Amino acid sequence: MKKTFYSNGKLLITGEYLVLDGAKGFALPTKFGQNLIIEEGNKQEFHWKSYDADGSIWFEDTITYNDLINEIDLEEESVKTTLTIILKEAFLLNPTFMDPSKGFKITTELSFSKSWGLGTSSTLINNIAQWLQIDAFKLLQNSFGGSGYDIACAQNNTPILYHLENGKPIIEQVSFSPDFIPNIYFVYLNKKQSSKIAIAGYNKNRKNNLEKIIATNDQITIQVLQAETVESFAKAIQKHEIDMSLILEMQTVKEASFPDFTGTIKSLGAWGGDFVMVISTENPTDYFVEKGYTTVIPYAEMILN
Repeated sequence: MKKTFYSNGKLLITGEYLVLDGAKGFALPTKFGQNLIIEEGNKQEFHWKSYDADGSIWFEDTITYNDLINEIDLEEESVKTTLTIILKEAFLLNPTFMDPSKGFKITTELSFSKSWGLGTSSTLINNIAQWLQIDAFKLLQNSFGGSGYDIACAQNNTPILYHLENGKPIIEQVSFSPDFIPNIYFVYLNKKQSSKIAIAGYNKNRKNNLEKIIATNDQITIQVLQAETVESFAKAIQKHEIDMSLILEMQTVKEASFPDFTGTIKSLGAWGGDFVMVISTENPTDYFVEKGYTTVIPYAEMILN
């Protein structure tokens, strides 16, 4: 019998990096996500096939039950190794699913390009957790770690406030439907890069000021949520961007790449790549296309609301 599971993608609007230390993050589930399709297959193996949004196959391989039982070579960085780690940890959380008399044919289907950074891994982890009826947050922690806000987005169909309390996820569904939503866009920068520099700056500057930094972040997050005009929203977003620039010891994305843009630009998630949020009183598509950035998505086409 075929079973299908679905999870939403994610964008983190406030609290990047800080959410790991208990700060409140304002996060948005996206209209884009990932399907996981489970069918019966050959005994004691998972035959895996992953499709990108354009219908192309970006990964195909077979993982055996023995692969999950044996030691995993963590130095071998590959998609198969990543999948094996996730499935191994899932097996430990639900040992009954690896029945020797069973095997599985597994298909994943992305509705967003896997290069976009909207949560290829988090949607997969949440889908596997749904399939095996295990805790997705535990599966995330046991496999890769992270704050878990992306798992919360995968599970919710409205904007959320997210934070960790004593290591446990606290999720609050919130309303966000201001009149200025038509002034918000998301632009894909197509700049995959390491976050090591930003993380090093964050770790250095957070040590003695963490409580103050988190308090400021949480205050700004509330201002972002409660903004009634595009001007007050942009002002709060810009304050957040400047604060994080100082903490991370990095230029803001507007300073670095778009100094002549009339409007507000904010990095999302890990600084330096994937999507940015743009606040503009006029449609900014022509500006970004001229700069070579052709993926410009209005809020209403990107976000579940």
